[in-house]
Amino acid sequence: MVGTILVTGSAGHLGEALMRTLPQEGCRAIGLDLKESPFTQRVGSIADRDFVRSCMRGVDAVLHTATLHKPHVVTHSRQDFIATNVTGTLNLLEEAIAAGVGAFIFTSTTSVFGRVLTPAPGAPASWITEDVVPLPKNIYGITKLTAEDLCELMHRAHKLPCLILRTSRFFPEADDRKDTRDAYEDDNAKVNEFLYRRADIEDIVSAHLLALQRVRSIGFGRYIISATTPFAFEDLQELHTHAPEVVRRCAPTYEAVYAARGWTMFPSIDRVYVNARARADLGWRPRYDFNYVLNRIADGQDFRSPLALAIGSKGYHDVVFEDGPYPT
Repeated sequence: MVGTILVTGSAGHLGEALMRTLPQEGCRAIGLDLKESPFTQRVGSIADRDFVRSCMRGVDAVLHTATLHKPHVVTHSRQDFIATNVTGTLNLLEEAIAAGVGAFIFTSTTSVFGRVLTPAPGAPASWITEDVVPLPKNIYGITKLTAEDLCELMHRAHKLPCLILRTSRFFPEADDRKDTRDAYEDDNAKVNEFLYRRADIEDIVSAHLLALQRVRSIGFGRYIISATTPFAFEDLQELHTHAPEVVRRCAPTYEAVYAARGWTMFPSIDRVYVNARARADLGWRPRYDFNYVLNRIADGQDFRSPLALAIGSKGYHDVVFEDGPYPT
């Protein structure tokens, strides 16, 4: 593991998780964020090139998690997204190269896949691997995909070792869709998602640490980081029409655990994130899959990791909106 690591977005969920974990791995971690926090040493904007340059001195690797997220799409302008997600990433990449930084890990998102995540009526659920061509549907996805391409450019032009981790959902906040919030308890919805589109932050962190270890030997790569699904490609048609039947085959105990809590399974699942490449190339072994969290619930434990509980909910806005957590 490299020595001094710059963590952007250190006041956010993942940034804080990394700042909590890196010292335990023997690393010196420097937190950078717009917001002050107990885990932030450098307060400023990654869109400010001079500030970024000053933060690169003595840095061995960058973990770039800072971003404007999907919940900011309505509250921030497209130019804000470009300034943070595109210009900010370019600043970090170019100043990392100028400073001789040896590794760059970019936290991207499965949201870059956009429109390909929603199959047509009657079609099978989408099987999402790194080979699927993204079709972003909003400024968030477009700017994250552009930032990914900048990472690839800097690797090819300057030999900067760089890995891109496309993370699925790991936030603890309520779902952005009102119909889901109305139909399911929040924990019910989140546990359902471990089947196909969610990961625990402890596993997200372990993927980033492994990426730091493997980035120099790999050089460049994109990886889906999501809990290991129990589903197979052959399940996709039935998943989209009768998901509980498929889940019953993969996790026979789920119905009893759910019944005890008054929970229900989603009737339809529209996509499955496949993490096989990350497991093969990074040696990643995520712990928190659907069956694992199901067993924790059955044993009377919280399904979240201790790290997730320690960080808690941060929210994405400083105000409360009338119709839900996000003004979508």
